[in-house]
This record gives sequence, structure tokens and C-alpha cells, in this order.
Amino acid sequence: LAALCKFETEDEVVRLANATDVGLAGYFFLRDVGRVWRVAEKLEVGMVGANMGIISQAVIPFGGVKESSLGREGGHGIEDYMNTKLIIFGGIGA
Repeated sequence: LAALCKFETEDEVVRLANATDVGLAGYFFLRDVGRVWRVAEKLEVGMVGANMGIISQAVIPFGGVKESSLGREGGHGIEDYMNTKLIIFGGIGA
């Protein structure tokens, strides 16, 4: 099940995505590498899948922001007190 929302601008869709109390992961599909970076950095989530549907791996600390979690599962030391963001890139098409 996926919720779909109509939007006009990049800023509008980021604002809609961030207007929640949770922020575990965000996923999107784009062709423009510059836009991928802009959107991934603006999303208030702990993990981002850009052109990718599977982002968690055993070797990567798992966690989110806001009410999704505090710290990272599998993190070490200072990572328990930081909000870090994982960005996974899939293929970028022409």
C-alpha cells in the first residue's frame, strides 16, 4: 500500500513529507542527481532510499528521527546521541 499525493513543486512535496511526527525512512525515484541530493538532504528522516526500495543492511546502523527513534540500532558510542542520515543511491537513468 502506498499513499500518493499530487504536488506542484519540489519544496511542496518535501514540506508534505516532513509534516509528520515520525521520520524513519523516505523513498523516492528521480533521474536528476542534483535533485536527488537536494531532496535527500531536506527530508527529515534517518534513512533515504533514492531509486532503491531496500535500504537496510546488517552493517549499517538502523534508525530514524522525530518519534521514530533516538540513536541508532547497531551504532557505536557517539552515534547513540547523534541524528545521522543514511542515503542509499540506486541507478540513475538518463
